[in-house]
Amino acid sequence: MDRCELALQYHHSGYNCAQSVLMAFEDLTKLETAAGFAVAGGLGGGVGATHQELCGAANGAVIVLGLLFPFTDGADAEGKRRVYAQAKEFLQRFQTRFDGLSRCGDLLRSRIEPTEEKTPAAVRLGVDKHCDILIVTAVEVVEEMLAERS
Repeated sequence: MDRCELALQYHHSGYNCAQSVLMAFEDLTKLETAAGFAVAGGLGGGVGATHQELCGAANGAVIVLGLLFPFTDGADAEGKRRVYAQAKEFLQRFQTRFDGLSRCGDLLRSRIEPTEEKTPAAVRLGVDKHCDILIVTAVEVVEEMLAERS
């Protein structure tokens, strides 16, 4: 099972978008399962299901990047720059896929349709539900970014 499929499995088991994306990378982040679900628990639905803020799938992806490119020492200016650059790059790529949108409510209103050009993982997996498209695309973007670094 690949990470996109794993993220969908988590989502279909009741976890929110942020939890599903974050835990699809558990093998790389080494984050303990219960802690991962707890950390991202309030970030689904645009922060606490308000649908007003950053998409939960994007929130989960940024947590993954923070764990993989840690900034843990306040004096580490380079570490801070590096993780900010990763988060910014992710958000730009995510927004490119969804016509400049990244806020949950805006994405919900946009009526996303999967396309081979913008959401190939969703097409590959036959995904057509709104949040599922966002989840697999967030996972896909992070995987692309990581592949480019290796």
